[in-house]
Amino acid sequence: MELKEAGTCLDSLISSFNARIVELQELVIARNMYPATAITDLTAVDTAVKTLEYQMQAIKDRLRQEAEAIPKARKLIDQSLHQQRKLQHMVAHMPSCFLESTGTLNRNPSCAMPEPSNHHDIPTLSSKVEESAAPRKEKKGHTSSPRWYITVEDIDSLSSYMRGRLTLEKVNAAINEMAMYADANAQLISAPKKKLSEDTWERALELRDIAMAEPVKGRHFFLDSDMKGSALKLDNTGKAILTILRHLGRVHETRIGHHRVFTLSKPQ
Repeated sequence: MELKEAGTCLDSLISSFNARIVELQELVIARNMYPATAITDLTAVDTAVKTLEYQMQAIKDRLRQEAEAIPKARKLIDQSLHQQRKLQHMVAHMPSCFLESTGTLNRNPSCAMPEPSNHHDIPTLSSKVEESAAPRKEKKGHTSSPRWYITVEDIDSLSSYMRGRLTLEKVNAAINEMAMYADANAQLISAPKKKLSEDTWERALELRDIAMAEPVKGRHFFLDSDMKGSALKLDNTGKAILTILRHLGRVHETRIGHHRVFTLSKPQ
């Protein structure tokens, strides 16, 4: 609407210029009694008027370009506000353990390079989990278990009956514990016999047999008997979390002997 009003005003201004030009032409003709001398004056007036017309047209073109750019600018602002709300929502639902570790790093920069065995990646704030959640190298060549956290889009994609009362923070805390279980199993498998007790050695042998099974070979895994943490345990909440993670492709379940074995999987 503002553009139309501006165009109308410019048209009125050009019409006024044209009317003024006609008056000037009449005055010049009246002043010059001889046509030969009047032609020079009229040519100068005509040149000045054309210059003004070009300038007015340039102003109109510029106004049109600015008006066409307004929708693009509004779209960019809307997208920026949407991204801001998304980031705020993710920060609000970030597991408390990550917020505490972030606060510790901010207070003590010397803690920015912790021991690899104690370091856990914070989930990224993108629509998908990127390669930053990929396995990390630890001491003695051991590869730490990956932590492929879920995002707001993932949790929102679930049906209400599957999601229930679970939150993004609870599910990501469970993913963190699953990686810890898998790390503990991997360390036990690679540990030498002389450092293990008899009972622990028997469990290590059992884990080695499971690790060599075809569905598990080369993957990070944990057993149902490992689920004894605060975020993931063998209760209704733990079963619901495993159902969600299987649906989202974060874990795969198989049975080997009398064990339920869960392998960590990269989301597709």
